[in-house]
Formats: sequence, C-alpha cells, structure tokens
Amino acid sequence: MLTWGIIGTGDISERLVADLAALPGATVTAVWGRSAERADDFARAHAIAFATVSRDELFAREDVDVVYIATPAHTHADIAVEALRAGKHVLIEKPIATSADEAERVYTAATTARRFAMEAMWMRFNPLHVEVIDRVRGGLLGPANSVRASFGTPFQARGRVLTPAQGGSILRDRGIYPVTLAHWFLGEPTSLAASGVFDDGTDIEGHATLEYRLAFAQLAWSGIRFLDLTATVSGDRGWITIDPMFWAGSRARVHAGSAERIFGAPEVIEYPRQGNGYGPMLAAVTDAIGSGRLEHPWHSHADSLAITRTLDAVLAGMSAAR
Repeated sequence: MLTWGIIGTGDISERLVADLAALPGATVTAVWGRSAERADDFARAHAIAFATVSRDELFAREDVDVVYIATPAHTHADIAVEALRAGKHVLIEKPIATSADEAERVYTAATTARRFAMEAMWMRFNPLHVEVIDRVRGGLLGPANSVRASFGTPFQARGRVLTPAQGGSILRDRGIYPVTLAHWFLGEPTSLAASGVFDDGTDIEGHATLEYRLAFAQLAWSGIRFLDLTATVSGDRGWITIDPMFWAGSRARVHAGSAERIFGAPEVIEYPRQGNGYGPMLAAVTDAIGSGRLEHPWHSHADSLAITRTLDAVLAGMSAAR
C-alpha cells in the first residue's frame, strides 16, 4: 500500500486522483492548495481526510508516502526538493522542471535522500506505447531511421501555460510529447534546428528537426492552431503510425511484415483507454517504490534529463531564430 499527498488542486490533480481511486492499495490522505477554500473543496470532493495550505505540514505527515506535484512548472523543482528532503517519494507532473539544471537538482536530491523520483510521463506506460516500443526495439521495422510527430490545438493554451513567470511554454507543455517520442526510438540528437513563434515572451508554436547519424526526427507543436495529431516511426522494413491523439493513443497501425501489411491492410493494435490514462503509470510507480527502486527504468533519471536537455536546446534554437 502507498499513501499519497497531492500538491495542487487543478484539472490534472482531479484526473489523477480519480485514477488513484481505482488503483488497489492506493489511498490519498492529504491535499495541498494555494488557498484554504480550494484545498477544502478538493478534499471534500474526493473524500480526502486532510487539507492544508502549508506544504511543510503535509510533508511532515507520517501518513503520506509519496506526493504528486501538479503545480505550475516553475515550482516543480523547488517543491520536489522540499518533499524529498522531508523523506517523501515524488512523482512530478511534466515537465519536471524548466531546465535541465533544475531537473538534475531534483534527481540529485532524490539520490541523496534515497527516495524515488520520476517525471510523470504517463505516455511511456500506456499499453499501446509499450507494445509499439517493444516491437520497434525488437527489430520489426529494422533500424528506426525517422520519427514524425506533432501536437497542435488552438484551445486550452491559457493561464500558467502562457505565463512566462510561471514557466509557461507550449514547447514544454505539448512539444515535450513529440520530443519524448523521438528519444524513445532515436535517442539524444547530435544536432538540431528549430524555429517558432513567441507572444509576450512565451513560445506558443514551434517546429524542429533533430539530427542523428543516419536518422532524423521532424517535430511540431502549437497552442494556436491544429496540427496533425498522429505520430509515426519508420525503419527500413516499414512504419508504425499512432492514431490521434498520439500521446494518449489507443490505436496504432503497423505497416510492416509483408507487402500486404505494408501497402494494403496494416495490422491494427488497439488498447481501449481506461480511466484518465494515469493508471498504468501509477501502478508502475507503486511497484517500483515497493521494490526499493529510486527510479523507473522505463523513464529513468537519465532519460528525463536527456529529454530536458533537448527541450532546452530546442528553445535556445527557437530564440536564436527570432
């Protein structure tokens, strides 16, 4: 069993707590909010026994094993370090931080405290993505040589996502998914080129090409328009396309294995989504903590740091191209 404390009372916390309620052995015992009213309302809505506006008070509780941090991105690193030093495990809403230096500070604190820490990249634990990764890494497509992915919608880009002082960034909020996908199949790029659109200091749209030896990734993201919401990984023997919305996908089409599969009738992989999609990640985190791990091998500290370094480099490239 694990007991959870929730840091933040927004939409993400609402969805996460609903999935925790369906996870055997998980209990949410405490919630922190910026105001007493918000914290109390959240606690009542989810039958949580303790609500507070003091993080220190929550971190001092013996009935909290692990905390989920779902506050604005610029606060993630500081709050995670506070929790780790108080002896709590942490699961941190993506992006884990607003720079690789901040992310490294979190993981250093976790190692020092001997506590589990992970960026909540729930896409990595989605059964569909797990199977796609396994098939590609198993050689179904031959060596992977290209990735194409985009995430663009003209709505819900507001508030913290568009506020520079709160670490607002469409790249880190939406572009993180295409970048993460590229890392799964191709690793950390050797070079990249990027450009984008800024509004009042916040990046609101962009695209990038990541370069590798004999491979590349073409990625795009937007908070002001629709972009194709699919993703594709290709190799010498075929390709796999993940249907919209690729980051929360439930279906993929495999164009590999035979001429008929490639050109005529691709194999369909389908996993109906359960709940809000956090369940597989939460179960994996529970198992990792129960096994005494400080990180999960599917989204390790090194993986998260490499992705964050790429995000930093993409943002630097976008800024230079203005």
